[in-house]
Amino acid sequence: MSTFTLKMEIADNRHYNGQLSPLFTAIEAEKARAFHQAVEGYQPTPLHSLDCLANVIGVGKILVKDEAYRFDLSAFKMLGGAYAIARLLCDEFSLDINAFDFAKLKNDITEKMTFATATDGNHGRGVAWAANKLGQNAVVYMPKGAADERVNNIRALGAECIVTDMNYDDTVRLAIKTANENGWKVVQDTAWEGYTEIPTWIMQGYTTMAAEAVDQMKAMAVERPTHVFLQAGVGAMAGGVLGYLCEQYGPDKLHSVVVEPDNADCIYRSGISEKGEMVNVNGDLETIMVGLACGEPNPIGWPVLRDCSTQFVSCQDSVAALGMRVLGNPLGSDPRIVSGESGAVGAGLLAAVHFHPEKEQLMAKLGFNKDSVVLLINTEGDTDPVHYREVVWGGKHQTI
Repeated sequence: MSTFTLKMEIADNRHYNGQLSPLFTAIEAEKARAFHQAVEGYQPTPLHSLDCLANVIGVGKILVKDEAYRFDLSAFKMLGGAYAIARLLCDEFSLDINAFDFAKLKNDITEKMTFATATDGNHGRGVAWAANKLGQNAVVYMPKGAADERVNNIRALGAECIVTDMNYDDTVRLAIKTANENGWKVVQDTAWEGYTEIPTWIMQGYTTMAAEAVDQMKAMAVERPTHVFLQAGVGAMAGGVLGYLCEQYGPDKLHSVVVEPDNADCIYRSGISEKGEMVNVNGDLETIMVGLACGEPNPIGWPVLRDCSTQFVSCQDSVAALGMRVLGNPLGSDPRIVSGESGAVGAGLLAAVHFHPEKEQLMAKLGFNKDSVVLLINTEGDTDPVHYREVVWGGKHQTI
């Protein structure tokens, strides 16, 4: 077998204390899931078992929650955006979220609201989708370099989409400023002083996929995962999902690894900081993992990751590219998984460890053995199909 070395900085979390979050409980997750189940076209996304890959790598099982099948949006983000917009409208019109009805509310609303957000693509598409379903307006800001496909997908849902000449975090600031000037509602998956309720709802919306995965593992007779790999941008998805899984299984029984691109590794840098304080990353944040190109941690997600994560990983783009190729070209009877750049980084990390000349040491560092059950989340399909082909067919971002 050939070996090669990709950059993977793996740091143990020295700030771990196992304290559970009161925000991401089974009760809150069931509220969110009940809402999603009432949306027309809802189906749980698949949980694939890659048994052949697990055998080659040397673990007991690899499970992939495949969000490429989430409604017709090919990404998990709508779970948060739609849930937050529904909660906002319930507050505005004194409605019960447990009896939320898209069709009825769309007909009853006489004055349209405008929802604004900043996005790399998937979150904005989810907000645009929910606004469209409810007959509302959406204005979506995107950072420089946004792929045409992602822009067009948002505009096709009737939203205004504005591509800036700024990085993601500065684009967030622009969206907030413009929304405040125009009286729009900001639906953003990060938090700041005075803005915590909406991002909390968004993160609680993300727990639907974790709750589905727990049920699906039970149906497979899998008692629990021993490991979970969670990719992080601001850390909203990672924080919400990890908070829920730790309540389900206990943080001491779950080896959790948070993975980021090395050019936007604010969670990793926060994790290795002396006191566990949030650390921002500046600059262009250039990475193929555009969904993770965020330089400022979410203040709601970070405490969960600080308290309950086992390890933090900062890796180069080629790790994600490797994951895209591994998932798209399966071994034996394993199913083919179409995964975008941000969705594939967990699988890429597994593969990069397997091909590393120091595999045994890395496997030990990550706590792997022949009985390990590894849960990955493919957060997106080929939402940028041109780049997907460039990586999977054209060999862009080579490993050797």
